[in-house]
Amino acid sequence: MTADGRPPALRLPVVMQLPACLALLALACGPGADGGGGGGGPGVAGTHGGIGGGAGADQSGRGGGEAGTGPAGRGGGAGAGRGGTTGVAGSDGGQAAGTSGGGGQAGAATGVGGQAGGAAGRGGQSGGGGQSGRGGQTGTGGQSGSGGQGGAAATGGGGRGGAAGGIGGSSAAGSSGSMSSVGCGKTSTLTFTTVPGESGQNVGTGEGGYVTIQSGGGSRGFALRLPANYDKSKPYWLIFGFHWNGGASKDVDTGGSNGYVMAHFGLQKLSNNGAIFVAPQGLNNGWANSGGQDLKFADDMVKLIEDNYCVDTTHVLTNGFSYGGGMSYELACARAKVFRAAAIYEGAQLSGCDGGNDPIALWQMVGLTDSTCPMSLATPIRDRFVKNNGCLAQSPPQPPQPPPYLSTGGHVCTNYAGCSAGHPLRWCVHQSGHGNAIVDGTSDLYNSCATPPKSCSSSCPCSWVPADVWSFFTSL
Repeated sequence: MTADGRPPALRLPVVMQLPACLALLALACGPGADGGGGGGGPGVAGTHGGIGGGAGADQSGRGGGEAGTGPAGRGGGAGAGRGGTTGVAGSDGGQAAGTSGGGGQAGAATGVGGQAGGAAGRGGQSGGGGQSGRGGQTGTGGQSGSGGQGGAAATGGGGRGGAAGGIGGSSAAGSSGSMSSVGCGKTSTLTFTTVPGESGQNVGTGEGGYVTIQSGGGSRGFALRLPANYDKSKPYWLIFGFHWNGGASKDVDTGGSNGYVMAHFGLQKLSNNGAIFVAPQGLNNGWANSGGQDLKFADDMVKLIEDNYCVDTTHVLTNGFSYGGGMSYELACARAKVFRAAAIYEGAQLSGCDGGNDPIALWQMVGLTDSTCPMSLATPIRDRFVKNNGCLAQSPPQPPQPPPYLSTGGHVCTNYAGCSAGHPLRWCVHQSGHGNAIVDGTSDLYNSCATPPKSCSSSCPCSWVPADVWSFFTSL
């Protein structure tokens, strides 16, 4: 028996996975159940690969390093307000800014606008507002022109960018770049129940639980975790994590055999419990999105949460592995005006791509030896957003085919140049196979050093993936 109590025969080696999912889209990049799993230890239950999951021992494999700290709200110098859409007073603001941080896309010299303003202004990246309208070293935009107030806004510490930069703050809440949802100041009416499959020590971290709603004519559910010391007057980031084929809401919520290290793909710990995390449950443990029902489910979840909790609507984010990566791709295509960014771990076009013409910040990863969702299915996603985001086309470098597996240079990430303001694209290629918690120097998909009683250290390295994604998200 393995440490998770399952016969070794259930942990199929990665080489036994189906060679590709192009002809098996219904299986969502998995041998009937994401056999390879993505990181994590040997998994705790189930028969489908998990974030961790052995190869086919998925439900709880998780993976993820302890690398990185729990940063959250973005720092900021004296970030400017977001500015109006044309550089004059406006209710929402454009992305490009004027010379003093106020304006909208065309930016007036002082560009007023932006209802965020003051400690809630979005500011510009540089100078007085910067080109991306997110930060600003000396900008004075927004209604009151005070911008991020030197990174001291609320608990998140300052504007979204700015001279003081950094992620700062003790949580992802209260950044001066936030825009508040209608749920701010309200007392939630949502009722929590136990997340299906969670019990004993294998439970999610923090206040929350399972929420059941009606969506698309049927009953749907999701696990929700509130930030530590949730304050209904402060806006928090909202981060969705979509499970793999055969996985479940509980696998993302608990972190499986890796536990808290990989809860919500490792981002909950790195946020220092500073955001609202959501782990939706797919129909038949997948994301076929038949008739757009999963897209409708996502819309309903966003609205429900924003109506009941204080959400920073400029930081609604999604990430997912395999089939969940396919669902995150669908949201990047269809809801780029709602979601600020998407991170896709070994995904493909599995849940559709409605629309698909708008820019969005994108982080994407693929493995050289992934025969389940191979390079040929990942590059079309990348290339779509290279075009949408206005990035310069290029042939990015990648590591050599293994063996050997390299501890240095085992993965190569490329930040595309020339992308439109606010829409960066980061493309990472690694040597390993179908997993979301890759460990350089090994073929480990399960982040084994993060599985108790082991712990991540220089002699027992863990995955670089969660910290890289968190760094990307907090740079926006």
